[in-house]
Amino acid sequence: MSKGRVAVIGTGGTIGAVGRDVFDLHDYDANGVILDAAQLLEALPRREDDPVCYAVPFSAVPSTRIGFAEWRGLAQLCARLVADDPELTGIVITHGTSTLEETAYFLNLTLTVAIPVVLVGSMRPSNGLSSDGALNLRNGIRVAACPEAVGLGVLVVLNDEIHSARDVTKCSNSRVQAFQSPVHGLLGQVDSDRIAFYRRPLRAHAPDTEFEIEPMEALPRVDILYAYVGGDDVLARAAIGAGARGIVSAGFAPGATTQAEKAALREAAANGIIIVQSSRAGAGRVPETSGLATSGFLSADDLTPQKARILLALALTRSDDVNAIEGMFRRY
Repeated sequence: MSKGRVAVIGTGGTIGAVGRDVFDLHDYDANGVILDAAQLLEALPRREDDPVCYAVPFSAVPSTRIGFAEWRGLAQLCARLVADDPELTGIVITHGTSTLEETAYFLNLTLTVAIPVVLVGSMRPSNGLSSDGALNLRNGIRVAACPEAVGLGVLVVLNDEIHSARDVTKCSNSRVQAFQSPVHGLLGQVDSDRIAFYRRPLRAHAPDTEFEIEPMEALPRVDILYAYVGGDDVLARAAIGAGARGIVSAGFAPGATTQAEKAALREAAANGIIIVQSSRAGAGRVPETSGLATSGFLSADDLTPQKARILLALALTRSDDVNAIEGMFRRY
């Protein structure tokens, strides 16, 4: 049986960062050194039965600099790699953890390739004491080459765990177990002797998607408003004035905002701006209440605000109809 062939795309982030010494676990960005994918693979301990790998250069930046141009470029690069390499069995993307979940979810909604695509990162720099980067990278490569990973959408692998791009979120600033899927749990685990999957995601995902990135020059503007006690309508009206075609309300759990902000958002909805109600709680579904319906708002289901923003922006490239977009939130 073939052991697999995996392309490793490097985008930068902590996994490639080099701190000033082994104890520099938090201020390593100040050192200004990031290894590329080829350098990471060269230093990676390997076994003879590990998949064949090769590096694909892309970028070497902190993930806070990642945006739509990089997302579009990654999706196009994945498609090109599959077209140019018929023997390719998987793709790994190294990524900074700050926005890893957003890149993973965007790709989960837009990729057209059928082979597994796995995002990996690390919580500690490459030369840091007890760095988790090398093991995360090796585990990601093994998962990308695993036949059982086919058909699961984009995956995220850190801390010996396999997560769905839709469900995973970063829950800690610096702990190695930062990435979790709070409601639905992980898909599987990566151990030294085997890769074990335990469930499959049911929501639609790549490559079974209706979103086409080729015609896109940019995503429609969608802003996120974070609810807090005493919040007024200033930020809502600023988003509307800036030309937002959609707004995600990161509301009080289980899904509400202040009266002043709600009034501004209701006015926006009446004027054709799509309003999606999410929650700042970080876990759990926003109920489709009569209050939401009366206001003309959609439920984000159980998507975090940052993922609801991505889905809404992509949905707006397909339709302005609130019912059609509601269907997308139920489907994806």
